[in-house]
Amino acid sequence: MSDKPASSSQRALHELREKIFAGELAAGSDHLESELAEQLNMSRTPVREAVLMLESQGLLEMRPRKGVRIRPLAPEDMAEIYDILTELESLAAERAAQADLDEDELKDLAKAIDDMDIAIAQSDLDAWANADDRFHAELVRLGRNERIMSIVHMMSDQVRRARMTTLFMRPLPTKSNEDHRRVYQAIKDGDAKTARETHRDHRREAKKIIVDLLQKHRLRFL
Repeated sequence: MSDKPASSSQRALHELREKIFAGELAAGSDHLESELAEQLNMSRTPVREAVLMLESQGLLEMRPRKGVRIRPLAPEDMAEIYDILTELESLAAERAAQADLDEDELKDLAKAIDDMDIAIAQSDLDAWANADDRFHAELVRLGRNERIMSIVHMMSDQVRRARMTTLFMRPLPTKSNEDHRRVYQAIKDGDAKTARETHRDHRREAKKIIVDLLQKHRLRFL
């Protein structure tokens, strides 16, 4: 049985999100819903539904009589988001280590790390970012806490946007790969304390790198 085709609102959501990440809809810019609908060659109804979803994810905001505003990448916002994700993902890593998972259950986590290593070897930062997304999503899933998954998912687009904006400004993230492999090994070994502490340190370092870059390059728009 084939999957159902994506609805118009789902397609609008995907296309608007990608335009924001690509900078085609620049941070701080204003747009009318009719303009966005014309860009996507859609009616306004699915665009309105997509806009409401993206607003709930923190990527844009609706302003009365002014249309849609693409939210800026504010360093202080990202610092707060990373603080929350650091604690939640570290708890997920701890719980995963306590779950006595076998290699088959950990294969997707291991595959993401392998793909990150391949991407670094090829200096392919886009591929690295994709594999990094998969690692974090799988780590949270292995923690088996629905509320953690829900909160992390809600914030994931904002983190992805900040990281994609700063990705080519930083050195190759080889240490990130090493950190991920240590977390994987701790989970495999059932070492909950090491899994939690290693991932917490990793996320704190990632926060510092991204927030410092946002501040340094003044990637905050009024």
